[in-house]
Amino acid sequence: MSNLLPLELHMQMTLLFEEYARLLDEDRLEEWTDLFTEECLYEIVSRENVQQNLPLSLMLCDNKNMIRDRISALRQANIYNIHTDCHVIGPIRGTVGEAGYEASAAYSLFQSTQEGETRLFSVGRYHALVIERGGLLRFVRQRVIVDTGAILTLLATPI
Repeated sequence: MSNLLPLELHMQMTLLFEEYARLLDEDRLEEWTDLFTEECLYEIVSRENVQQNLPLSLMLCDNKNMIRDRISALRQANIYNIHTDCHVIGPIRGTVGEAGYEASAAYSLFQSTQEGETRLFSVGRYHALVIERGGLLRFVRQRVIVDTGAILTLLATPI
């Protein structure tokens, strides 16, 4: 267990994940992109594909510009169900790795529609690689592993 994050760094990692969820839940997606390094990977993939080592992702952005483009398309071009998100993130397990800090946590994502219906939209785990840049922790990789690839509605917004 010697590679676990020191307590202060663990708290910073927890705050990073809290900010991640808060910005998504408040639909502040442009600010959410600031949590990533320029050369980053954001991926949503099903647990089944991970277990079978299949390369298909539900969403894949392999740099920050692709994430920005995705957000821009959401704002200007895409038509999708308007909803409000509520992320619940479990305890974070962080370790010191060779390329930075590795972190994982379970999540649940609830969505509420404009009609007032709330449902569980997705559950799974975050697997992140995080580095320190300018005194701030930033995501180099955020891999969202959803428990099922069966998404009930269009997957438009990040998880």
